[in-house]
Amino acid sequence: MAIGVFEMVVIIVIVTMIGQGYREWLKSKQQEKIDLSPLENRIAQLEALEERVKVLEAIVTDTGYDLKSKIDQL
Repeated sequence: MAIGVFEMVVIIVIVTMIGQGYREWLKSKQQEKIDLSPLENRIAQLEALEERVKVLEAIVTDTGYDLKSKIDQL
């Protein structure tokens, strides 16, 4: 039993589609490696700034605080 021209074309199309799908899958695997270190650095900076703002709010809102004398001490 010989393979006809139509069957051969169908086989070529199927193999090509599988190859392209595999190639796209490999590309997506390579793109998943994202460097998050700049984002982590920004988060650390933001947390440090939040802490500083909390301290400044506590200093400014303290009723017994003499702002001028504390600034002069710095």
